[in-house]
Amino acid sequence: MEIGVPKETKDQEYRVGLSPGSVRSLTEHGHTVFVETGAGIGAGFTDEDYIQAGAKIVSLAKDAWDRDLVIKVKEPQVSEYPYLRKGQMLFTYLHLAADRTLTEHLLHSGATAIAYETVELPDKRFPLLAPMSIIAGRLAVQFGARYLERQQGGRGVLLGGVPGVSPGDVVILGGGVVGTEAARIAVGMGARVQILDISVDRLSYLETLFGSRVELLYSSTSHIEAVVPKADLLIGAVLVPGRRPPILVRRELLKRMRPGSVIVDVAVDQGGCIETVRPTTHSHPTYVEEGIIHYGVPNMPGAVPWTATQALNNSTLPYVLKLADYGWAALDKDLVLAKGLNVQNHHLIHPAVQEVFPDLVN
Repeated sequence: MEIGVPKETKDQEYRVGLSPGSVRSLTEHGHTVFVETGAGIGAGFTDEDYIQAGAKIVSLAKDAWDRDLVIKVKEPQVSEYPYLRKGQMLFTYLHLAADRTLTEHLLHSGATAIAYETVELPDKRFPLLAPMSIIAGRLAVQFGARYLERQQGGRGVLLGGVPGVSPGDVVILGGGVVGTEAARIAVGMGARVQILDISVDRLSYLETLFGSRVELLYSSTSHIEAVVPKADLLIGAVLVPGRRPPILVRRELLKRMRPGSVIVDVAVDQGGCIETVRPTTHSHPTYVEEGIIHYGVPNMPGAVPWTATQALNNSTLPYVLKLADYGWAALDKDLVLAKGLNVQNHHLIHPAVQEVFPDLVN
């Protein structure tokens, strides 16, 4: 099979769909991989690295896109819509629930679009979302701590505090992978940490991880209203697979936070769980609303592309090999991979996305 790896075009997105190691595995299976020149530079991989792995380097994006299977990291950008076509398989993060325009273009194109974030194991885990969730959760605290600095417009709070001075308060909405990893870093910094989640079982599991170092609360309106105003750093970490997360923090509650506090909503790529958060970019990552610094970069792991590309490939490669070896039949052979199918042959397939756009279902 011919496989294309275009260079990512999203703002400051330096990850790449396939590492040279993954390319080598595919070529050893008899497949031909076409990599757009410079696609891996931001992640530390040169064209020569890909050539040594057996890839063919192409100079134009369309030459990478015009293949049976296209492997990316982020959803197609507007400039890439013309490359979508019938008979093509696209395997990447899509997050369609937050992007009607992309959904419509995929439907119109007739392409088969398989989303990393909805590939689902029988135990309800998401193996291709997990590695980026780990990275995003850890970065959320790292970025949050930076923007709390006075020179960045923040309150001037050191999350870990010092002897004689209280540490900062970190409130995390959602105790899944993102929330757990955010808590791990925040606790390591010495911050006071609270996690809110609607699953009592998950809260019990988190107690085995953190013990008394983290305050664990059931996510109710009253608890959210009690803890959010005191937060120096508020992290949105709510995942509803294939759907927009619920809005947990409204503008009126935001107004009760202290000026210079920071919000990092990791769920922004699905629409976000905080009313005032909107997508930003690595070039312009923050804005201030109601006196609060908002960070809404939807591709946070793109800040650490060397780590993120390898972590992503470790998880995606087995599925990429199946798609390359069997084509569309891979979706029948692997029910886990089949869960990732969002769009096929002008039809919206994934149930959760159908619920978001019922008028696009035919």
